Amino acid sequence: MFFNIIKKHLRTMRFCEMQCPLYLVLLFILPLVACPLWGQVVQKKVLSPDEYHLWGDVRLDKVSHDEKWVVYNMEYTSGNDTLFVQNIEKNTTYAFPDGENGSFAPNDIFVCHSGDNLHILNLKTAKKETVPNVMQYSLSETGYLICLRTNKNNKKNLEIRSMQSGSIKKINDITSYLMSPDGKNLIYTTLLDNRNAIALISIKKPEQIKWFQQDSREKFIGLTWQKEGNALAFIKQYDDSKENILFLYNLLNHKLDHLSASDINFPENWSIVNDTFRKILISEDLQKVFFAVVTSSAVIQQESNVEIWNANDKWIYPVEKFQGSIEKKSKLGLWQPAESKVNIITSNELSSVMLTTDMKYAVLSNPKEYEPQFEIEGPRDYYILNLKTFEKKLILEKHPYDLEALNPSPTGKYLAYFKENNWWVYNTSTDTHTNITASTGIKFKGKKQELVPESVYGNPGWTKKDNEIILYDQYDIWAITPDGSNFRRLTKGREQQIQYRIINPSVNYRKLVYDGPVIETFDLNKKIFLRAKGNDGKMGCFRWDKSSFEKRIVYLDSYIDQFKYSEKRNKIFYREQKFDMPPQLVISNNSSLSVSFFKSNPQHEKYYWGKSELINFKNSRDQNLKAVLLYPAAYNPKKKYPMIVNIYQGKADELHLYQNPTFANEGGFNVTVMTLEGYFVLLPDISLIYQSPGISAADCVVSATTAVIKKGIVNSAKIGLMGHSFGGYETAFTITQTPMFAAAIASGAITDLVSLYYSVGRSGNPEMWRFEGEQWNMGGSPHDIPSSYHANSPLPNAVNIQSPLLLWSGKNDKQVDIHQSLEFYLAMRRLKKKSIMLLYADEGHVFTKPDNQKDITIRMIEWFNYFLKDDHSYSWINKGVQ
Repeated sequence: MFFNIIKKHLRTMRFCEMQCPLYLVLLFILPLVACPLWGQVVQKKVLSPDEYHLWGDVRLDKVSHDEKWVVYNMEYTSGNDTLFVQNIEKNTTYAFPDGENGSFAPNDIFVCHSGDNLHILNLKTAKKETVPNVMQYSLSETGYLICLRTNKNNKKNLEIRSMQSGSIKKINDITSYLMSPDGKNLIYTTLLDNRNAIALISIKKPEQIKWFQQDSREKFIGLTWQKEGNALAFIKQYDDSKENILFLYNLLNHKLDHLSASDINFPENWSIVNDTFRKILISEDLQKVFFAVVTSSAVIQQESNVEIWNANDKWIYPVEKFQGSIEKKSKLGLWQPAESKVNIITSNELSSVMLTTDMKYAVLSNPKEYEPQFEIEGPRDYYILNLKTFEKKLILEKHPYDLEALNPSPTGKYLAYFKENNWWVYNTSTDTHTNITASTGIKFKGKKQELVPESVYGNPGWTKKDNEIILYDQYDIWAITPDGSNFRRLTKGREQQIQYRIINPSVNYRKLVYDGPVIETFDLNKKIFLRAKGNDGKMGCFRWDKSSFEKRIVYLDSYIDQFKYSEKRNKIFYREQKFDMPPQLVISNNSSLSVSFFKSNPQHEKYYWGKSELINFKNSRDQNLKAVLLYPAAYNPKKKYPMIVNIYQGKADELHLYQNPTFANEGGFNVTVMTLEGYFVLLPDISLIYQSPGISAADCVVSATTAVIKKGIVNSAKIGLMGHSFGGYETAFTITQTPMFAAAIASGAITDLVSLYYSVGRSGNPEMWRFEGEQWNMGGSPHDIPSSYHANSPLPNAVNIQSPLLLWSGKNDKQVDIHQSLEFYLAMRRLKKKSIMLLYADEGHVFTKPDNQKDITIRMIEWFNYFLKDDHSYSWINKGVQ
């Protein structure tokens, strides 16, 4: 009976031509079938490092338009990655080893890449096809597939395929292509008899080809579409002294315009260039084309072996080199073809530009305006430039730079900015500034990022027609009219200590146009999905609408993320995990009914595993804080165990994170591995106070550790402390304040605040910015408050250390100067303290080479085993500390 069930599921599951290994088949089928033996208690066993490779990560990728199919990936450190597309209703699953870049096309077609092969699967008929040698593909919403292929002679051919009829149009010798946003047209460049050509083709009627230029010696670059697909632009690039030409083609009136520096109306001494940082941009009304220009009058200095560092330079030499000289960078030009006008918008004095969404205004600023100064970004004066009249006004003076707190509204009517602890709105048409949040009595700034005392909670977008701006406070979501006359709180999170944030799966990163953000539009007449996070460690998803407000879909003692949904919004998909439950993929139908449709790492159930617990504790200031306590695998309550305290700043959010056991750890530490090794692991939150980062960190660490000791489950004489980067600093400092820890590991650590203050970071910036207002929050320089710097630095307090200390770093660490570890090693050596330092060649702040990741992970385990388990069998430690 059992094997008949397996056969039935094997018939149901269909795989692509690249067959999955048998273990993968069983891995995903066995959890689906019922077996009487499974009702019996299975004796668990200890997990061996030789079995760590069985664990993989699941990543939820896409949901089909009809919400019946979902794409997800299983990824393994061994490289046996697989993409799955699964029917949620019928449980039919297709697997594509090494699959990636999966997409749903109309008419139940699924497409994905696997190496150089493109797989096309008809989800209705199960018919599949593999197209070899595909470099790139695009799908149009009108039901066409575009494939860029290579042939035997390494030439590129383009295929346009109808998903309905299967008909194919082939174009040979393609050099580049770009499909229009509406999926109706395609612009491509080709090489015919070693001559360049560029053409426009209708995807639906590929026999219709419009040649813009043929038989050209020059290349065509910078292919660009207007966002609705109503116009396109490109540059004809000359290699000799001739000027480049910018072309604009209007698909609505079939007019082709061109612009070159030789035109009468073109500003003198400027030339058209192609620049990835100043890409061609066509306005919605097709009346404006933005493009990059350079001036021939720019001073080009020859490279010298001598670096000249002037004390009065706006930027120090490494910043100038890293950022690139503003004088040498391209500027932004504006071409208005209908009026035959060309203007240069940016300059050396105002080099940064943000466009309002309607492209009627440009907001200009100078990042060097108030340099030299000693924060990561200096304040700026902001000017608004009317792109019709070219009148320029100063709208903000000496305003702090914050990419998340100076945002154009979606229609371009307003600019929202944060000043003096409130949100303000600038009306572009009336030239007025309005404080819109003062009357709410709510604070819209607070602790949001690790190592940043306070920052703006956020402005995710506006409502339609810019009627209201959407803002976040610590817990809730607000909608406020741009004149500040009306405001409403959309959620009731503060009352229940639940933080709500809008889920927008289409936005995975901050979108930019030039130097400014693109802001989303939300329709509050439609339902909106909200991510929910409670102070008690719970997470989940709520549905919001204007009549019933937030309504729970799922809210659990779990870590829930990777939310996906289709435009229908009838169902929501997400990933759920706990420390002792591998990530699973779940679907909910907008109610409290949720169903798991895929569970990763089913082998987990065979092995002993730890558990997680949220601990509440107070520091010496009577502040309520939280910590995560992770129990050893196969925990025996009759025993007292050693414990490792791992620190950074905020750690309580890791309560429900499931971490695969592995030696491939960038930072050398894996909580699951340490619990499998028989350790408790404590992850405390740390609250830093002004001018006392080290002292307050040590206070929180000792308080959290003491709270666990009082539970009577750990051996108080066998507790280790560790941290990386800022956590390395906190570790190095804490052991100067207390003998509580029997051993410590400080990696990539900051050990001397004064010497780091006067050093240069990876971006060329002086590291001073980390100290006065961020991270260390010292409020002054070492000259202003020398005693505070001394009191909070590990190095001058190293004489007090009693804990054996392991230091390690990558020799190419650009994040934290390696001399920070070297100085502390020399201090420990001079003071005759027990210490070993490990330096890894060709590694940075975190390790990327698998052999080094494994080596440092094992050595960290051995270090704690030596001092917390009295296992003195490790010769490298014996040699270094005896």
